[in-house]
Amino acid sequence: MAPKTSPQNRRESDYPLADALNTTLLAHIDCPGGGQVWVDGTTLYIGHMRFPSGTTIVDVADPRQPKVISKIGVPDGWHSHKVRVANDLMLVNHEKIGQEGDHSFGGGLGIYDVADPSNPRLLSKWRTGGRGVHRYDFDGRYAYISPTADGYVGNFVMILDLKNPEKPEEVGRWWIPGQWQGGGEDYPWDDWVPPRCHHPIRRGDRLYVSYWHHGLFILDISDMSKPKAISSLNTSPVYPHPTHTCLPFKEKIAGRDIMIVADEDVAKLYPSPPAFTWVYDITVETIPTSIATWQVEGLHGDGSPQEPMTGCHQPSERVAGTIVPFAWFAQGLRIVDFADPYSPRELGHFLPDVPESQARPSSNDVTIDDRGIIYLIDRIHGVDIIETSVF
Repeated sequence: MAPKTSPQNRRESDYPLADALNTTLLAHIDCPGGGQVWVDGTTLYIGHMRFPSGTTIVDVADPRQPKVISKIGVPDGWHSHKVRVANDLMLVNHEKIGQEGDHSFGGGLGIYDVADPSNPRLLSKWRTGGRGVHRYDFDGRYAYISPTADGYVGNFVMILDLKNPEKPEEVGRWWIPGQWQGGGEDYPWDDWVPPRCHHPIRRGDRLYVSYWHHGLFILDISDMSKPKAISSLNTSPVYPHPTHTCLPFKEKIAGRDIMIVADEDVAKLYPSPPAFTWVYDITVETIPTSIATWQVEGLHGDGSPQEPMTGCHQPSERVAGTIVPFAWFAQGLRIVDFADPYSPRELGHFLPDVPESQARPSSNDVTIDDRGIIYLIDRIHGVDIIETSVF
């Protein structure tokens, strides 16, 4: 385990608070950087950002002594930076990056049997047209994905049934009218950013869908073959950051249905202060209403524009009650309590070491396990395993 980088080596404007609050580093996994971490039982799954690294599987039964037990690679020109596991099935995305490499590999989802995580077994690959699949939700039976396809502009919503994981079946799809140019739809965004579904998250018979610079959508999937839009909301271009994650809480908070919406601090429509997270009351789901926001203390400064990847990226999609860990790019791990949804408050944080040759860290994803242990991955290099006293 490497010692923490000296605060003197960090820019004060990027790190307005102390290195750690109510958190302790248990171990560091020396591995290529990644896009997602997920824990199933005592097994950690890491989706990497760049080839040849695809997926790394780690035994974390002893979180102080993590052990790599398996690796899966990807070819040049592709990445497999997302991973979800349930019911002994592992889903990894295959997405094209740039124009180089082996185009025949194809975009889509790799579906693996991980009953023995030290020996993942490929069951099938769900292929798509275009670049492939970006991010997704998975409940062990259905996958809620954001693929591309021939004839469509950008990513859209698709539901896959994995009852037979060797032969996945599409159940339904949904897109913003105008995306299906192959179906003759008029394209209304010649003077705007193309639509792009980032990913859906399921709660009950609803999908909560982030759609990049086209905002958020709530879909009724009581009939999965025919998803229907209930409502939508877009804060662009007043706030120039894309909508990354729409995460509804499972239980009511203060008697209300609450959803947090993370804007990602990239792809800004114009120079701006760092992105933050919104809090929406969706009790009346036809009218999502913003009731609060949360930002790292002092990060906005005097309101002047700051470089991308300074602010918010995304919350953990696994939460503990009202407490949500966030990956906040250059601000590391942020643990926020939404028990009072009108006034969220930070309970803890952790600033990881700066990767070699980088000016600052880039915390890209975070998750927690059943023991309350937190896993934070850097976009460039490494995973930190963190204990916290807030749960």
